[in-house]
Amino acid sequence: MSKNKKKVKKQMQDENINAEANVDPQEEDVMVAENDQESVENQENTPEVKLTSEEKLHQEMAEIQQQHAELKDKYMRLLADFDNYKKRTIKEKIDFMRTAAEDTMSALLPVLDDFDRAKKIADDENSTEQFSEGVSLVYNKIHSVLKQRGLEPMETNGEAFDAEFHEALTEIPAPSEDMKGKIIDTIERGYILKDKIIRHAKVVVGK
Repeated sequence: MSKNKKKVKKQMQDENINAEANVDPQEEDVMVAENDQESVENQENTPEVKLTSEEKLHQEMAEIQQQHAELKDKYMRLLADFDNYKKRTIKEKIDFMRTAAEDTMSALLPVLDDFDRAKKIADDENSTEQFSEGVSLVYNKIHSVLKQRGLEPMETNGEAFDAEFHEALTEIPAPSEDMKGKIIDTIERGYILKDKIIRHAKVVVGK
């Protein structure tokens, strides 16, 4: 009897194994899909974790602090951009005023040259030309006003030649040994405007 039971049990196990081996692939996919659906439903049915009022407060404070940091960063960037803009505007304004002054002074230099020539001729003992008192007053007034604006004429005669300030038009034999390499005569005066050369002096150099 016990042998028959064992035989029947073994036969049932073999049938189950054969049944599992003969499962239709479509039925197996259906079973897998059903298992996945059950898993999703279990996840959906999982209760959400509820935050306490204190945890919510901490979370809101963290968000506010992050927003504050972002706004502060934007503000600092805008402040730096505005400061750079203000400095650039001031510099451009100063450069514009300086350039305008330089252009005006450069335009007046030929007038000063004419005054200098007229005065040089009038100062010559053999000349019949005269530098009237009125013209002399105007001449001195112009030089005074331009000097107040930062315009300075170069003193060149008798000075050592310097290519940074002077332009040599020609060289002539020096009248004495100590005048070699020095300026014998100035053909056109040079001018400096607030430490900037706006015209080099045109000179004759001794050799």
